[in-house]
Amino acid sequence: MNNYDAVLSRIRRVAKNPGAQLKEYISKDKKAIGCMYYAPEELIHAAGMIPFGIWGGETEISAAKKYFPSFICSILQTSLELGIKGAFDGLSGIIIPANCDPLRTMGQNWKVAVPGVEFIPLVHPVNRKTEAGKKYLLTEYQRIKKTLERISGNLITPEALHNSIKVYNNYRRAMRKFVEVAIDYPTIITPSVRHTVIKAAGFVEKAEYTTWIEELIDDLKENERQKWDGEKIVVSGIMLDSSDILHILEENHINVVSDDLSQETRQFRSDVPEDGKTPMERLVNYWSEMEGCPLLYDPEKKRGEMIIQAVKHTHADGVLFLMMKFCDPEEFDYPIIKKQLEKAHIPQVYIEFEQGNVNAEQARTRIQAFSEMVNA
Repeated sequence: MNNYDAVLSRIRRVAKNPGAQLKEYISKDKKAIGCMYYAPEELIHAAGMIPFGIWGGETEISAAKKYFPSFICSILQTSLELGIKGAFDGLSGIIIPANCDPLRTMGQNWKVAVPGVEFIPLVHPVNRKTEAGKKYLLTEYQRIKKTLERISGNLITPEALHNSIKVYNNYRRAMRKFVEVAIDYPTIITPSVRHTVIKAAGFVEKAEYTTWIEELIDDLKENERQKWDGEKIVVSGIMLDSSDILHILEENHINVVSDDLSQETRQFRSDVPEDGKTPMERLVNYWSEMEGCPLLYDPEKKRGEMIIQAVKHTHADGVLFLMMKFCDPEEFDYPIIKKQLEKAHIPQVYIEFEQGNVNAEQARTRIQAFSEMVNA
C-alpha cells in the first residue's frame, strides 16, 4: 500500500457517507450547522460548532415536489428531499443564503418542511463592493452571530473569530496547493479522486481536514511526477458531483487540471483578507472581493477571463461546461463566456445535467467528440 492510500481511504469514507461523519460529531457532543453555497463558516467555527456542507445528493425526489415546481434546480430539490427524509436531523440549524431566486424560496420551504432544523436566513447585498453594501452585510453577519451564540451557548469573541479565520485561510491555502500538486500525479489523482478530495472537505472540521490534505500532499510528493499523454480540461459550473460524467472522462483519458465550480475551488480560491478593523469586517471584505461566480454581481464579467487564465496556467486543451439544469445565473453567463473562449481559440464542450439524472450516453458522445476535436 502506498502512503497516500490511507489518507485517500479516510477521505473516501467521508465523501461516500457524510451522514456517518455528522453522527460521529454529534456523538462527541458537537453541534453542527448546515451550510448552503456561501455561508459564513468562520462564524459557525468560532461558535465551537461544525459547518456541514449541504449540496443535495442522488436521491429520488417525491416529498419535495409538494414544495417546488419541476423547474427548480436539482441541488435544492434533493437537499429539501433529504431534509424531509431526516438525513439532516442531527443539525442544529442551516444557513441558506438568498443568492438566486430559487434559493430565496428554499429557506421558506425549509422552514415549513423541515421544522426540526432551524432555518437561519442570509441575504447578501447585490452591490457588495459599495460601503452601503458592506455596512448592510455587517448587520446580517451580526444577526447570524447572535443566532449562532444562542444555538451553541458560546459567545463569538473577536479572538475566537480571528482564530477561525486563520484556520480557514490555512485550509484554503492547503487546498490550493493540493489542486496544483494533483496535476503532477494524474494516474493517482484522477478526476473522480480529485472531486472526492474536494467534496469531503465540506463535511470535516477544517483544521482536521487541513492536516489530512497536508499529509496527502507530502505522500504524493514522495512519488515521481507522472507524464500525461491524454487531454487536460478545466471544468466550469456549479458542481461535478456525477459519477457517470467522472467515469466518462476517465474512460476517454481526460484529466481535470483546474476547475471553476461552486462546490469546489470557488470555495477556497481566495483568502479572507487582512484589511478590516475587526474580524467581522474582514469577513465582509472577503465577500466583497470574491470574483468569478454567477451568484455575484459582476457587470465586468470577469469569470470568462479567469477561466481563460486557468486554461493557460495549466496548459489545458479546453473547457467542459457542466450546466446545472434550470440554473438561470449559469445559463445567463454561458453565452458570454462561450464567445470569450471562441475569441481566445479555446475548445469547449457543454453538458447539461441534474443530480441523479445524467444522460450518460449523450454525455459520452459529447465528450468523445470534444476529444476528437482537440486531437484533430
